[in-house]
Amino acid sequence: MDIRVIVPTYNEKENIADLVARLLALPINAQVIVVDDNSPDGTGQIADELARQTGRVSVIHRAGKLGLGTAYIAGFKKGLAEGADRLITMDADFSHDPSYIPGLVELSRYYHITIGSRYVPQGGVRNWEQHRRFLSWGANFVARSTLGLQAKDCTAGFRCYHREVLESINLDTIFSNGYSFLVEMLFKCQRAGFTTGEIPIIFANRERGTSKISQNEIFKAMYTVGRLALSRFKPRPKLSVSTLPAPPNSDRHVAGETVS
Repeated sequence: MDIRVIVPTYNEKENIADLVARLLALPINAQVIVVDDNSPDGTGQIADELARQTGRVSVIHRAGKLGLGTAYIAGFKKGLAEGADRLITMDADFSHDPSYIPGLVELSRYYHITIGSRYVPQGGVRNWEQHRRFLSWGANFVARSTLGLQAKDCTAGFRCYHREVLESINLDTIFSNGYSFLVEMLFKCQRAGFTTGEIPIIFANRERGTSKISQNEIFKAMYTVGRLALSRFKPRPKLSVSTLPAPPNSDRHVAGETVS
């Protein structure tokens, strides 16, 4: 299986070398695509050196801070062009622990999209202030109830996509950027008939570097939910979606139900 891990970066010089080392050490032989938005701290140059050293890292340099959504799309297009079977997205700040990735890949045998979820049994967050817990929970509640999304963690950026999903969704038509991109992407995938499964993760607040989340991102996400809600009752796209094997019995949570 050809696996690409897409890591958007902006001022992550304190994290990128350690993160890439841990990703390359995973027992799945993944390759890493760093999408750097012209980081002033030199993250892109560090990534270039890692690419020269390992041969399993590639770097996309962008002109400036163009947003999370377009960074993911740039990584998707590169990974697809290179023949990837699975494309994984994650943060560069170790809030997403690389050790969960083999679990995401394993679950992808049974689901088209797999999510590292904070809001399933045994999932959670660490080192979060109370107001951030409330905002995150509230954003997920509104997205699920308004858009009918089945996943418990609709705003999670720690995901594994089948190639088929990204080839079927017209990525250039996704209007949202930033973290609201994650909600719109999940909405489009679910409407197209793709299945979603979740594994529990502990999301840890970054210890090095500066958080990129702003209050403006919350307002963008709410706008995105409202905009998508208007299209919820339009005819669904007619796509031919592959049938995957049923998951074995487990207590792992999947979107919409708990398998036991």
